[in-house]
Amino acid sequence: MPARVLVAKPGLDGHDRGAKLVARTLRDAGFEVVYLGIRQRPEAIAAIAVQEDVDVVGLSILSGAHVALTRKTHDAMVTAGGGDIPLVVGGTIPRVDVAKLEAAGAVAVYPTGTPLESVVDSMKELVAAAPR
Repeated sequence: MPARVLVAKPGLDGHDRGAKLVARTLRDAGFEVVYLGIRQRPEAIAAIAVQEDVDVVGLSILSGAHVALTRKTHDAMVTAGGGDIPLVVGGTIPRVDVAKLEAAGAVAVYPTGTPLESVVDSMKELVAAAPR
């Protein structure tokens, strides 16, 4: 059974080209991808992640609100019973914010320019290490 990854864009950011590229790359690498698309609320992302029994939740954020949206999504996942699902974040993220995102609940951060092969390898490691 392939690992399941949920990819979503929280907040009001309407640019989804990068998220679609990552979703397609993960699919081509053998993952089953649940793509929620743009303008998703953290509570909806969390509820669907639990309902779909995904192995990883990936957020794509270009709006600059990455720390707040990551924290809100992580908190919503805990509330929804999905606190054990690894949360990863990619997008327009200054390297100085990586530690803030990790403190907000992200287990991996992929700033713009991260090679797609690195994202795939990292996701495979996360799934293999997950206690689920």
